[in-house]
Amino acid sequence: MNRFEAWLATTDFGVTVKEFPQGTRTASDAARAVGCELGQIVKSLVFMAGASPVIALMSGPNRLDEASLAALVGGPVSKADAETARVATGYSIGGVPPFGHATEVPVFMDSDLLAYPAVWAAAGRPDAVFEIAPERLRELSKAVIADLKTSGKSAPPPTLRPTSSRGGDP
Repeated sequence: MNRFEAWLATTDFGVTVKEFPQGTRTASDAARAVGCELGQIVKSLVFMAGASPVIALMSGPNRLDEASLAALVGGPVSKADAETARVATGYSIGGVPPFGHATEVPVFMDSDLLAYPAVWAAAGRPDAVFEIAPERLRELSKAVIADLKTSGKSAPPPTLRPTSSRGGDP
């Protein structure tokens, strides 16, 4: 059980962590392992707004428009280095979950994630993810929904096929 799973055990969030030994470090790896669309994968990107960390939750194929994030936080942003991300969240890049961080971190969520009935997010390490309804993800992460993607980079519309499980969709 990793730190995130231990933290989850103290909550009533109702999400189930799934492990994939082949790894889920990248969005493509995660989509392949889970058997879902790339757009259903949540990328947790850690940025710095001055001296304060912020997280952008992005749909798998989307690229973050840093100017949009900067406008939301009221100043310039820069990508956090690996050590800063680990200290701020308690997790290494590739396994940063959308909530349950070591410190209180403001979270902003790509509006494209709302197009899916379920999405998959990192569960504290690069070989573990969990499934969750996007609205529940927003609620638990206390995220602000925003159009964060660069123009021209959008997730394809979801197909209406069931995901592999509904265990994390309370």
